[in-house]
Amino acid sequence: MPDESPKRDKLTTNQKALAINLDDEVYGTFAEIGAGQEVARQFFQAGGAAGTIAKSMSAYDMKFSDDIYGKASRYVSRERLQQMLDHEYALLTERLNATRGDRSTFFVYANTVAAANYKGTNDCHGWMGMRFQLRPHGPPNDIIIHVRMWDKTAVSQQDALGIIGVNLVYGTFLLHENIEEFIVSLADNLGIARIEVDMIEFNGPDFEHVENRSICLYLVKHGLTNAVMYSPDRHVLQPSEFLYKKALLVERGSFRPVTHVNLDMLEAAGAQFLQDEKTRGEEVVVLMEITMHNLLTGGEIDHGDFLARVDTLAALGYHVLISNYSEFFRLTDYFRRYTKKMVGIALGINNLLEVFNEGYYDNLAGGILEACGRLFKENTKMYVYPMKGSGYNRYLAEQAGRANAASATPPAPAMPGDWLITAQNLQVKTNLRNLYAYLLENHYIEPILGYHAQNLGIFSRDVLKKIADGDPGWEKMLPPQAAEIIKERHLWGYKPPAEPAVNV
Repeated sequence: MPDESPKRDKLTTNQKALAINLDDEVYGTFAEIGAGQEVARQFFQAGGAAGTIAKSMSAYDMKFSDDIYGKASRYVSRERLQQMLDHEYALLTERLNATRGDRSTFFVYANTVAAANYKGTNDCHGWMGMRFQLRPHGPPNDIIIHVRMWDKTAVSQQDALGIIGVNLVYGTFLLHENIEEFIVSLADNLGIARIEVDMIEFNGPDFEHVENRSICLYLVKHGLTNAVMYSPDRHVLQPSEFLYKKALLVERGSFRPVTHVNLDMLEAAGAQFLQDEKTRGEEVVVLMEITMHNLLTGGEIDHGDFLARVDTLAALGYHVLISNYSEFFRLTDYFRRYTKKMVGIALGINNLLEVFNEGYYDNLAGGILEACGRLFKENTKMYVYPMKGSGYNRYLAEQAGRANAASATPPAPAMPGDWLITAQNLQVKTNLRNLYAYLLENHYIEPILGYHAQNLGIFSRDVLKKIADGDPGWEKMLPPQAAEIIKERHLWGYKPPAEPAVNV
């Protein structure tokens, strides 16, 4: 659920545009491709636009666009947006710096957008960006966002684009010192049902203090999107470009910290996933996924803890997805926006039991049957990592205090600690056993086979306690790259061993 927005007075779209128009310093260019000059129109209609707009233009024809900005592999892409910002900003400063440079903060607003076509069959999305100064003769900065439009008609989408474009320009100049408030303001006079912002980046000398991976969490926290993605080289990724038509292998976890269990689960599941006939010859993307509720402490995001998890995973070469999707069927619905290829989900026995917790599906008309239908309907398979009886007993104890424990906990009693529980012998509630058997027999659920038994006794909570207690045994439970980062940054309470006293 999105958190409440920061308390502030909200202006109408017209009031925002007028406020910019009345600012004597702000002056620049609007360049828009794909859905009309909707943002520029808002500023013209507000009045006083002559004090703000140096030029408004649009190059719809591909030949015109290429001649102005150069060739691009895709016209609705970050590459094309970057070309537009580069060209228009250079032209603006070249022509006006001598006459207005001492009293103007120059900007270029640009977008390249694909709104709904006549048949309504296309992907409706776009790239929007600002290149701007915050003071006369100051260095240029960029703010880049990617949007997805959910209105059904092109006219409604154009209206939404005009509103969010004004919000972007207004926020750039008047809210840039409060990034969270800036992000929340993108949905002003629009709401989060009409348009989605699934990527945002702040770059430039005035934003050197900004950690883009961290601020993207605000998009998820406030409901502007339900998932954001990061690359191992610490960049924010745009999901539709990165996941498009690829097979996906996903592991959900808290990764606090990542342990040998997490890697063993992924590697063993990956070996089976790649042998599936539906993945042969396909490009496969591997994702480590963390749900948003795993990042919240008392309703707030612990950004340091978040970056610690992402950086340890990045050190191992993994892409990371942060999502608001507690239920797996919502996660796979999200993936199906971008790919129809095979999706494999690696998970443990405890997470599999949560899938069969009927209490999670009270808001679905079809209950758990609808959830399973949506989860497994299209080339989706779950690969289940085994658990020892001791781990299973620990899971039962953790569930006992939960409000929905009665529906979450299977009727089986505690197990002998050395027994092995797998997807094959797991006992779910009696009324769900036939459903579970169907999914198992039809290979929607498969046990992971090539695991390493010595890892089954590793639990993240034990690792954290050992780190905080100064017990050196924690290091052997983690891959060396992750352990090194923890020691370098003193993460999760790590303290280096005291230097031995030297007798003189």
